Amino acid sequence: MSTPHCLQHLFLSTSSRAPGQVGNTEWLARRAADTLPAGSTQTWHHLAHMDLPPFIDQRHTTGSYQPPVGDMRTLLDATLAAEHIVFVSPVYWYSIPSPLKTYLDHWSAWMRVPGLAFKEPMGAKTLSLITTSGDRARAQPMIDSLILCAKFLGMRWGGALWGQGGPPGAVQADARAVAEANDFFQAAARSTDALRP
Repeated sequence: MSTPHCLQHLFLSTSSRAPGQVGNTEWLARRAADTLPAGSTQTWHHLAHMDLPPFIDQRHTTGSYQPPVGDMRTLLDATLAAEHIVFVSPVYWYSIPSPLKTYLDHWSAWMRVPGLAFKEPMGAKTLSLITTSGDRARAQPMIDSLILCAKFLGMRWGGALWGQGGPPGAVQADARAVAEANDFFQAAARSTDALRP
């Protein structure tokens, strides 16, 4: 009997809530994270509380970027170290919150830092989404966008977990979402193990 593979998980909480406020999306993500097997690692970063400089598109000027520093270096290192990246992202105006968009824009820079291997290692990782909104259908454009981001880098899509958002505590009353949270990472792990040689 083989020993389960314990992944390194990076949770990026992307809402713009004030420090110390746990919204519906983060509550659902932490519920799912509580089910990770022993030995799995969890790294959590709240993007809205980090210094994320605006992305400046240099692809057609200098064509390259300097290595990131400060919080951007922290995020780069955490991104490369993780095997499973989880966006903890509520739906804002039918899309992702601005801190997550800024982080994703910097992927374009990281692919062009001389001597930095970024795109190739990303292809070995899994990307998942945990989200909440008032209506499941209105979350679909955001989900589709992130699936395309994963495909661009050859990442495995680990699925999206959606729950009822709105006022504080709304997702806790969503029995279906809570039940799916209890199996979300186990299902992703089973699919990942099936792909292992």
